[in-house]
Amino acid sequence: MSGINKAILIGNLGRDPELRYTGTGTAVCNFSIATSESYTDRSGDRVERTEWHRIVTWDKTAEHCAQYLKKGRKVYVEGRITLNEWEDKEGAKRHTTEIVAQTVQFLSPQSDGGGQGGGYSSNEPPPAGDGDIPF
Repeated sequence: MSGINKAILIGNLGRDPELRYTGTGTAVCNFSIATSESYTDRSGDRVERTEWHRIVTWDKTAEHCAQYLKKGRKVYVEGRITLNEWEDKEGAKRHTTEIVAQTVQFLSPQSDGGGQGGGYSSNEPPPAGDGDIPF
């Protein structure tokens, strides 16, 4: 039996995306987004909790994210959760969890650094004339 590995997030970028290329020329873009929730604790105080999520995109999605996303922009991300493990210089095991995004939708208005409603999914061709983003 197979399972489902899917994450859906809406949050704000914590820093500008970083684009690089692998040795074979494949584009890869990394960025992080913050999601927040607020609640009232048992003592009646309002508490806000922020979670940070590492996002990685590939190919054309990576290039579009690097071109159109900026720190502070609101974004919708849909993808799969992966766990990366490695050993650091001291030999200690380290790990990080990240979302490999298949769909990225740009949600911030033009004044926040990009077109409203634009986005890109690696599962389909770029939309023609979607929002203010000229794909």
